[in-house]
Amino acid sequence: MTILLEVCVDSAEGLAAAIEGGAGRIELCSALELGGLTPLPSLMKIAARAPIPIYAMIRPHAGPFIFGAADEEAMLLDIDAVRAAGLAGVVIGANRLDGTLDMPLIHRLKAHAAGLGSTLHRAFDLVPDADQALEQAVELGVERILTSGCALKAPDGIETLQRLSAKATGRISIMPGSGIRPANAGAILQATGAREVHGSCSLPVESADPRAVAFGFEAKSMNKTDVAVVREMCRVIAAVG
Repeated sequence: MTILLEVCVDSAEGLAAAIEGGAGRIELCSALELGGLTPLPSLMKIAARAPIPIYAMIRPHAGPFIFGAADEEAMLLDIDAVRAAGLAGVVIGANRLDGTLDMPLIHRLKAHAAGLGSTLHRAFDLVPDADQALEQAVELGVERILTSGCALKAPDGIETLQRLSAKATGRISIMPGSGIRPANAGAILQATGAREVHGSCSLPVESADPRAVAFGFEAKSMNKTDVAVVREMCRVIAAVG
């Protein structure tokens, strides 16, 4: 069985680069510098033409994954937009104030997304008990959990990723993500036995327009999906798989 590479992108340019490099699935977002927000409907429509599955992030604003009634309404409408665009799935999640998964809300989001694929995003990494949250994710019926092993970066959460992967076998996919690069992807995949992995496959790019930076319209440096990095990740993954 081959290992699938999911690449997160937040632009049409990044989408094209990920596909050209050989990604097997896309997590479609806006504002990756904020951890990823819901993509614009226009980007969803462009992504719908892609030859690989596209899962759209459902997250209405930056900050903690704690959502009220107005946020829920927005997320339900965003799920409708994903379905209307013809995308394959959604990336959902929510926490309570104590960090535990907001199961009632996630259940409602999952039910509204009936017929679409589903990933539980890194709200999982904020939970106080990862083993309990794993069982809750299985109960939700999502396909996979995107997780760094409850650490800032996946290489730092390797022991938790190993444990979760062992417990999840045959029930739900554990997809390591955050801080995964070609240099460490092989070791993480071998240690966890994961069959899919998530990365930005990006490189920092300096702004070419000082005036845009000065006016606050653009960051001085940003990360952009790089075809060569995607290809190298695919090469590393193929060697493990």
